[in-house]
Formats: sequence, C-alpha cells, structure tokens
Amino acid sequence: MEKIIMYPGENKKEAVDWKDIQAQYITNVERNVLVLGSGGREHALAWKIAQSERVSKVYIAPGNAGTASVGVNLSINIADFQAVKDIVLRNRIDLVVVGPEQPLVDGIVDFFKNDAELKDVKIIGPDKKGAQLEGSKAFAKDFMEKYGIPTAKCFTVTAENLLEGFDYLERLEPPYVLKADGLAAGKGVLILNELAEAKSELKEMLSGKFGSASAKVVIEQFLKGIEVSMFVLTDGENYVILPEAKDYKRIGDGDTGLNTGGMGAVSPVPFVTPDFIAKVENRIIKPTIEGLKKEKIDYKGFIFLGLMNCGGDPYVIEYNVRMGDPETEGVMTRIDSDFAVLLDKCAQGKLNEAHYQVSPETSVTVMLVSGGYPESYKKGMKITGLDDVCPCCIVAHAGTKFDGNDIVTSGGRVIAVTAHGKNIEEAREKAYHSAKMIKFDGKNFRHDIGLDLMNYNA
Repeated sequence: MEKIIMYPGENKKEAVDWKDIQAQYITNVERNVLVLGSGGREHALAWKIAQSERVSKVYIAPGNAGTASVGVNLSINIADFQAVKDIVLRNRIDLVVVGPEQPLVDGIVDFFKNDAELKDVKIIGPDKKGAQLEGSKAFAKDFMEKYGIPTAKCFTVTAENLLEGFDYLERLEPPYVLKADGLAAGKGVLILNELAEAKSELKEMLSGKFGSASAKVVIEQFLKGIEVSMFVLTDGENYVILPEAKDYKRIGDGDTGLNTGGMGAVSPVPFVTPDFIAKVENRIIKPTIEGLKKEKIDYKGFIFLGLMNCGGDPYVIEYNVRMGDPETEGVMTRIDSDFAVLLDKCAQGKLNEAHYQVSPETSVTVMLVSGGYPESYKKGMKITGLDDVCPCCIVAHAGTKFDGNDIVTSGGRVIAVTAHGKNIEEAREKAYHSAKMIKFDGKNFRHDIGLDLMNYNA
C-alpha cells in the first residue's frame, strides 16, 4: 500500500517543477467524462473535471441549471442502468464518476463490469459489496470491529429483539444515538436526550418511520468531541488523502434546529494537524483498505470518513462511499492540479503514479436553502443576482432548474457559495458578501459558518 505524494504548494516556485513531474505520468487520460447526479457535489466535480486540458467534453446526468454551464446535461433517470449504458455508448464516454450513493448501493459498478459493452469503460466507485459501507450501518460496524478500526460501541436491533434494544439503551448514558441501517436521504440518524423518547423513537423506526431503511436500527454510544470529514481516493491498493473539511448539519446558527444535508463547510480544519492525520492514516485508512482487500471488494473510488475528534484521537462515526455535500464544493476549489488525471489513475489502479497539489488557502462554503427546509418548502422560486456574485467566488448549484430563460429553485438546498482567503475570516467575508447578492423568495442560510474555528484551540 502506497500513500501518494502531495505537493502543498506553499512555495510557488514548486509549481513549474510540479507540472513537469505530472506530465511524465499522463497516459490514456479521458476525453469524454460522465458525472452522474444532480446536486452541488456533482456541479463541483464537473466544474473541476472540465478544467482539464485532457478532457474534451463533460456530460452530467441529469444535472441542474448550474452544471449546464460546465458541460452537457443529459435528462435520464440514473437509477435506470440501461439508460446510463445507452448514453455512455452514444456519447463515447471514457470515464464515469458516480456522485450520489444510491447507484453505488444498487450495484452500478457491478453492472458495468458484467456488461460486455461497458466492461472497458472506467468508473469511479466501489462495487455493490463495498458500497455497503454506506448502504448498511450494521455492515460498516461489523467491518470496523473485524479490522480493529476505532468507532463507537453499538448494538443492532430489529423487531425481533426490540426488548434487548431497550435493555441496551438503559445501560447507556445519554444522549442516545439511533441510526437507520439503510439509506434514508441523510435523515436516518436521531440523537435524543431522554430515555423514554429514545425507546419510543426506536419502536417507530422499526415500524417504518424511515421505510425499509429502518427495518434494522443501530444503537450507538454517543461520542463527545468535534466532527470532521476526511476524504480518501483509493484504487484498492494505493490512496490519496484529499483536503479535509468541517461541515455544519443543523439548520440554525449555533448548531440549533433540525439536521439537514449540510449548511456549509470550511477547509482546511485547524485541528487536523500532521499528528492527527498520521493517527487517521495508521488507525483508520490503512486498516480500511487492507480490510477491503481481504474481503475481496473491488474499490476504486472515494472513501468519506465521518470522524469524531475525541481529545485528539479519531473515531469513525460513519463511512460514505462518495464525496460529501457541501464539502465537495469547497474541497474541489482547493485542488490546484488536474483532477481528471487523478481520477484516471485511480480507475486504472495506478494511483501510485499520481501526484497532485493543494492550495494552502482556506475555503468557506455557505449553503443557501429554501424557506422551510429541511421540512416542507416551496419550489419554483425565481433566482436572481447570480451575475452579481464576486468573480472570486465559486457558485455551485444544488437544487436548481431552468424554467424557460429563468433559473428557479427545485430543491431544499439551492446554491452553495464558496470563497477563498488567507484565513477563515477573509474567506467568510467574501462568501457571505456574495451569498447576499443571490436572491429568491424564502432564501435562508446560516450566518455562523466557520466562526467556531476562527479561534479554535486544541
């Protein structure tokens, strides 16, 4: 197993040397790339891939109003793998990048591998078994226990052993963490302070509160600390650690209110020191990749590590098998090299030949959401002010579509605005200035993204 060299880029004199080094390793890089998905994550990925001089055309399926500015949108249902196959063959796609988790859990990588016409098309993502790291919380916890990866203690409950679940809750200290085993659109995790409420919610979850996703529930010990998202790109043998980020899940300032898909992000994160990264590598990344190999899992893609920093020690809260959102919107802006080359090497199983460079600057991402989100909200609100955003900011569309010549809202999370600065304060000022330029009825956003990290002391 080999970790890939990263050039931090603090010394600008390194830039020419880095480009010369990178050129030595460029072979068979994609001409046509397809990004599957329709959110801010996919817009950010497509935006970054489109910058490559070695990519002729980027397609996004189904995409949104923003992705149309960096590539060609293809209106298909990505759950229909035959439809995906058709556009791959019709558009001579060389590389497919799977944005969301559902197609991976449903086995799109296996579909490609087992199809005679697709088996030579490169695809970024794990096979169906590997996707269970996100698709099943119980699978992930069993995997971590088997390979000695630090995580919270837990107990898995079904309708058949509900009383045992109640007994386990009684032995825990509050707050109580309940996780739907399957995919629940980011809504399947409950953190409760009262034992009676935890028991009631457990029963409701097993009775179908989150559909089939909560037919099995993982009760987990609550970990005290501060969260961080770390991202790894692996070809199953070698790996690259991408820039980390801290995201903000609650809808309200000061981490109040309901959980959302993410209201903003900051990268880099002050407490992710070289010592912390070394702990993550040795205790989590390397054992994870070794475990994948021992389980004979074909994994060429992203591993999202949702971590809790508990007094300087990392614990895995969750695995995701794709990039995060809104973290991707900030992370992509900090990668200063050709991301298509990195993806190509990953898909070929040759990440040991890859080099890449990261900006030392700080990115701050602010998510603009529809009024009422994450509960009920209106769609179809006209969006204005996009042309007034500072050119120094990157705007990623998350929930938008065209209505004639207008761009309108089509989801709860609408627009992600990302800015860079020499520190969090400078990046925040730019991001919030541009966020205020964009207008639509009901627009809401948090005002405190990054504030908790500005004076962070480990």
